[in-house]
Amino acid sequence: MNEGGFLAELAPERRLRRLELLITRRLDGLLHGSYLGLLPGIGSEPAGSREYRAGEDEVRRMDWAVTARTTVPHVRTVDADRELTTQVLVDGSASMDFGTAELEKRELALAAVAAVGFLTLGNGNRLGAHLLTAEGVRRFPARGGRSALLALLRAMMLTPRDQQGGGLAAGIEALHRQSPRSGLVVVVSDFLDGLDEDGLGPAAPAWEEPLRRLAARHQVLAVQVGDPREQELPDVGLLTLVDPETGRRRDVPTASKRLRAKYAAAAAQQQATIAESVKRAGAAHLPLRTDRDWVADIVRHVHARRRLSRAAIKPQRTPR
Repeated sequence: MNEGGFLAELAPERRLRRLELLITRRLDGLLHGSYLGLLPGIGSEPAGSREYRAGEDEVRRMDWAVTARTTVPHVRTVDADRELTTQVLVDGSASMDFGTAELEKRELALAAVAAVGFLTLGNGNRLGAHLLTAEGVRRFPARGGRSALLALLRAMMLTPRDQQGGGLAAGIEALHRQSPRSGLVVVVSDFLDGLDEDGLGPAAPAWEEPLRRLAARHQVLAVQVGDPREQELPDVGLLTLVDPETGRRRDVPTASKRLRAKYAAAAAQQQATIAESVKRAGAAHLPLRTDRDWVADIVRHVHARRRLSRAAIKPQRTPR
């Protein structure tokens, strides 16, 4: 059962305790693993090389010295650092205030940051955050421990909504400049900012190139938060829609079956554009929705990534 609906109505301190209990109980077992549960974990310490596998390995990790010596393509292998610094970038744009189910997208973003924090807690790991605001990027230095994580979540929870906003592309650029050491970066957004005029492509979103540069240095997880009403319109007669970014209003006759079908098709194309851009940038993609069990979706993502991690480190037999 999705318990997220209880969180929005609680006072901040009780809400934090309830969120911690929800996450630690549901993610029990995963919390005792390493940060490789979030991503396939390429690490950063050199550990040798192995033969290149087409379609699985990135060319930028080629070990050219070994390739030249053996005449067989090889890639560098690395071990994970003992201590991990995780940075989260949280979108605070007006579109994140939308929600028609258990949570608003902004509340789901906070829950996602909490889950990332508890999954990477311990072993000397540290968590920092960058929150997009109308004045720029509000930065929370990376710190370790449960108390620091709860303080970060509390600060994010209490940030006034009228101070939140800013461009996602600029936020990613700022994070890239301020994070010279390789680590794990989690970008939490609806990724609607920076799309072309109709939001359907084919132009790449403004955030794709900054995200690609970020992924060249870090392991990047793109957590996309969404709401079901962004995917399909209900049949409720004449519906007044308001653009949260611009305030523009439009009356939509939702009784029209043709209109609802066109809306659903356009929304599906928009989601495909976002997913393809995240993939081209080299980031892992975790979609979460306000009407779904977001904890279960995170668990499925973690299990899938751990299977990929085990497959990646499985020793390869050399043909005789």
